[in-house]
Amino acid sequence: MKIGISFPTLELHDPEEVKEFAQGAEQLGFHHMTALEHTLGVRTSASYTPDVHIHEPMVLFAFLAGVTRTIQFANSILILPQRQTVVVARQAAEIDALSGGRLRLGIGLGSNEEEAIGLGTDFHTRGARVEEQIEVMRLLWTQDVVNFEGRWHRIIDGGLTVLPVQRPIPIWIGGGHGRRPLERIGRLADGWVAGSSAQGDAEGQLETIRNASVAAGRPRDAVQVQGRMPLVGGGAEEWALTAERWRELDATHLAVNTSRGGFTTAAEHLTLAERFMDEVGKDLAN
Repeated sequence: MKIGISFPTLELHDPEEVKEFAQGAEQLGFHHMTALEHTLGVRTSASYTPDVHIHEPMVLFAFLAGVTRTIQFANSILILPQRQTVVVARQAAEIDALSGGRLRLGIGLGSNEEEAIGLGTDFHTRGARVEEQIEVMRLLWTQDVVNFEGRWHRIIDGGLTVLPVQRPIPIWIGGGHGRRPLERIGRLADGWVAGSSAQGDAEGQLETIRNASVAAGRPRDAVQVQGRMPLVGGGAEEWALTAERWRELDATHLAVNTSRGGFTTAAEHLTLAERFMDEVGKDLAN
């Protein structure tokens, strides 16, 4: 498995701390760094209110691309239906170009209607919209000039002024609660951002994804899998067991999380990350 780490966006605010964490994670041998997003904090959210601090992930990745050399970047996730498609395609292409091909665009539908309203988008059509967005972005990343006519997009002889290194940039889709979202992942995604739990019905969800891939004429294993594992409160034995559970699910990637441990500095987060890598992570990556 490729072992990554979640950027502690709720806890690291100072630019020097942000840089120290990214460079430290790279030095520890992490393959990739993930970042969550909510553009608009709303009071109805259980966790992501206006009071919390969340870095804008595309700007964050652009900043970190300039201070790192090898670590890859993966949204976990970007709420795509709330954003203008061509702008996202352009931002992703620029990050990929400037980083030397180190971006994986992880997307999701979003679950808070008030946030969607605040961003001027229709919450109830987000599933259909995201499918068209994926099609448009892949065209923009692989063609110099695009012509497209859809329900939400019309492009006439238009193209991005910077193309990415990866053509197309890999698109991973998060979530998947329910058959329709899981089948969408199987039909369209390069990877599944599976979330933090390695228990529950992950096997059944993955089977739905695999079957949808085959039905769409894709290889059964077309969709890679990324798991997520919290480190705070655990130890080597628990970490190894959870990681093995993800391995049994054919996970290709695993992102560990050092948040919610009361840490306020990059050094504290990196100390826990280093302990994980020394005790478990390096063996998983081999």
